Amino acid sequence: MAAAALPAWPQEAPVDSPVIAPAPPAAPVDAAPSPAHKDPFNEDRIMKVMPDYQTVRDNKANPVEPLTNRQKWLLAWKETVDPFNIASAAMAAGFSQAAQQTPKYGVGAMAYSERFAAANADFGSQNVFSAGLLAVLWHQDPRYFRRGPESKILARVGYAAAAVFVCHNDAGKSVFNSSGIVGMLMGIGASNLYYPPASRRGDVMAGRVQTSLFGSVIGNLTSEFWPDLEKKFFPHKQK
Repeated sequence: MAAAALPAWPQEAPVDSPVIAPAPPAAPVDAAPSPAHKDPFNEDRIMKVMPDYQTVRDNKANPVEPLTNRQKWLLAWKETVDPFNIASAAMAAGFSQAAQQTPKYGVGAMAYSERFAAANADFGSQNVFSAGLLAVLWHQDPRYFRRGPESKILARVGYAAAAVFVCHNDAGKSVFNSSGIVGMLMGIGASNLYYPPASRRGDVMAGRVQTSLFGSVIGNLTSEFWPDLEKKFFPHKQK
C-alpha cells in the first residue's frame, strides 16, 4: 500500500530583512579637546627650570585666542603649585629665617614652617586674585605677551617694565592692568590674616608692594629675553 502523500503546507511569503545602517565610527580616543577645555599654555621653562607658560612667546604669527574663564583659573592654579615656585618659597623662608626678617615668627623649626606656609600663601593668594578672580571679572588676560627681537633692546626693556601696569583685555586691546595691580594689593592685604602682629605695619606692607612690583618686572624681562639667549647659546635645544 503506497504511503499517503503529506499535505503541502502553504509557503510563507519571504519577509524582507530590515536594512540596518552601519554604526557611526567611534571617536578616536586621542581626539583633541574642544577649545574651551584645551590647555593653551606652552610647557617651556627658562633654563629648563623656571616656568614660562604664562608667556605668549609669539603673538604675531597667528592671532592669539583669549583665555576662557576656566583657563584663567587653570593658570592661577598652575603657577601656585608649580614645583619651582614652591621651592622658591622654601628658599625665601630660609633667608627670612636666617636674617630674622618679616614676617617675624621667631626662630626654630616651627617658625620656619610658619614662614614657609606664609610665603606659599602670599604667592598663591596673589595668583588667585590676579590671574583668577579679577581677570575673570574684568575680562583681562593675565599672560605676558612678548614683544620679540624685531624691536630694539631698550624698547623691549621699557615694554617689559610697562607690562606690569598694562595688559591685554579679552578683546586684545591694551588696558590698565587693574587685575594684576589690585590682585597684588588684595593678596598683600590678605596676609594680615596670618602674619604676626609685628609684621602688620604700613611700612611692611609698602615694602612688600615694592618687592612684588620689582619681581614682576624681573619676571617679564626674563620671559622677554630668554628665548634670544637660548637661541644664541643653546641652539641645539631649539625645536
